[in-house]
Amino acid sequence: MTEDVARESNFQRLTRLGFAARGFLYILIAALVILTGRTEDLTGALKYLGHGLGKVLLAIVAVGMAGYRLWRLSDAAFGMESGRHRWKAWAKRIGAATSGGIYCWLAFKAGMVLLAKPPSGNETQQHAGEALHLGGALPLEVAAVILLGAAVVQFWKAAGSSFLDHLDDDAARRPWIRWVGRIGYGARGVVFLTVGYLLLRSGIDHNAGEAGNLGEALDWWSGPMRRWLAAGLLVFGIFSIIEAFYRPIRKPPTEHIKRKVEEAAS
Repeated sequence: MTEDVARESNFQRLTRLGFAARGFLYILIAALVILTGRTEDLTGALKYLGHGLGKVLLAIVAVGMAGYRLWRLSDAAFGMESGRHRWKAWAKRIGAATSGGIYCWLAFKAGMVLLAKPPSGNETQQHAGEALHLGGALPLEVAAVILLGAAVVQFWKAAGSSFLDHLDDDAARRPWIRWVGRIGYGARGVVFLTVGYLLLRSGIDHNAGEAGNLGEALDWWSGPMRRWLAAGLLVFGIFSIIEAFYRPIRKPPTEHIKRKVEEAAS
């Protein structure tokens, strides 16, 4: 695997940095809960890094998220990971596009923090308020259903260990990696389920203040359960770092794209 990584393109190395950056953010969020009781979402974790030497880490995280975003959007466009023609492949490509959009936004937020222009207020509740004003409860209810569906997907991955299909054979055979993935995806499923519930309740009650992000989802759980959930997210962060090392990264079909452009130009 080490020799394969050494032969990889800059695109593939940047994607690996993206997986590591994602893992680092989840570990940071979990550590804040476990060690201090402080709850943050991904944007809050970026703001937490925006001081002193943390800015160096933030810059690395920003570059990594930009790479992860590019990889996800490339998969959405070309189906390198998801496949191309089956309906399941198209569903995965839509998911890749959604994930790419989210990490595009996070990379932008990281850049704003680096420029000393951090976001203010609870953006989730602000967006929920705008949705209620423009479209009533329906947009929030649709978003809640999507998140609840995403939670089911996370639980399905945890139960079936399908995440091992994306690792190289040697890593996929290690029992401890299987359990790291199962615990991590299970915890992530609980978070998606909680955020979906908060959005659904916000739509039903027509109250933007009831909407929540990852931070509010952690707050919703009290006492020991919050710490156990945070521990699960820490484990998911570790699994993301495992992916950074052991996941084969496919490149976009650059030669095919180049040939198509040349044919169109001629």
